[in-house]
Amino acid sequence: MTPKHLLSTLSLLALSACAGETIGSKVDEGGFGNTTMNNFLVQTGQISPVQMLGERFAREVPSTITFAFNSAQLTPEARATLDTQANFIRQFPEVRFRVYGHTDLVGSDAYNRRLGQRRAEAVVAYFATRGISRARLEALVSYGETQPVIQTPGPEEQNRRTVTEVSGFMQRHPTVLDGNYAAIIYREYITSAEPTPTVTSGSGGGGEGEGAAAPPAP
Repeated sequence: MTPKHLLSTLSLLALSACAGETIGSKVDEGGFGNTTMNNFLVQTGQISPVQMLGERFAREVPSTITFAFNSAQLTPEARATLDTQANFIRQFPEVRFRVYGHTDLVGSDAYNRRLGQRRAEAVVAYFATRGISRARLEALVSYGETQPVIQTPGPEEQNRRTVTEVSGFMQRHPTVLDGNYAAIIYREYITSAEPTPTVTSGSGGGGEGEGAAAPPAP
């Protein structure tokens, strides 16, 4: 067998050994190709980078905290959740976030809109103590009692909540101007171990709504 024929035979054997495997799979393993494709789709406007980062935030961080009846005061459990949110937010200085306030259905719509606003403001004030600029919190939005998680006229803790969401990008940030959205979206963040200060906010009076006589939820 000539050297040329021997080389051809070895090449065929090598290809046979790779049968059933995708060429390059040992190098890529799917990750590089997916990231490159997502980057292309983002850059060409086929995927919203805000949506992609918002989905990552919702997947990796608990986005909701709840409140006691007719209160905008942050509980220890709520502060622990906000610390987790703040750890994520600090690692993405190019990104803006929005806090939505909600109430349960007890009381008037006008009162509950104000209460939902106070709850959103309590979250923003807490974020400020964790080193997050208020300029990155694009807006404070109160939905009051209009978007309940559980449809019930009585007190319901799951309805008394705030929800933090990604709202957009800081337009003047140099990284965003460079269009490196994929690098931002896939950036890793590190959980901070810094101590948690105690932050409270006023609770108001009169029940979840004006004149409401319903007792606090257990």
